Amino acid sequence: MIFFKRTNINDSVNEWRNMADAVLVDVREADEFRAGHIPGAINVPLSGIDTISIPKDKQVFVYCLRGTRSSRAAGKMRKTGYTKVKSIGGIVRYKGQIEK
Repeated sequence: MIFFKRTNINDSVNEWRNMADAVLVDVREADEFRAGHIPGAINVPLSGIDTISIPKDKQVFVYCLRGTRSSRAAGKMRKTGYTKVKSIGGIVRYKGQIEK
């Protein structure tokens, strides 16, 4: 039996905070973002991820509600040349401060 290690969003947010110039992207829809997001995150919904304007050499951490959209967004970003993109899962598992 194979077990997959789930990315811990809390550890990944700490990693993002400790990296100079890293970017945290919330790929949920704008209304979800306004309802509460991780402080410092920018909102680029999955439906608009193809238009993201972050330099392709930046470290990018991507999250959503549960992890499905962030995985899809990271995959799309890799296909367009992003080499340092990491899906960190869903905000439902986040234990830190939420900004509205």
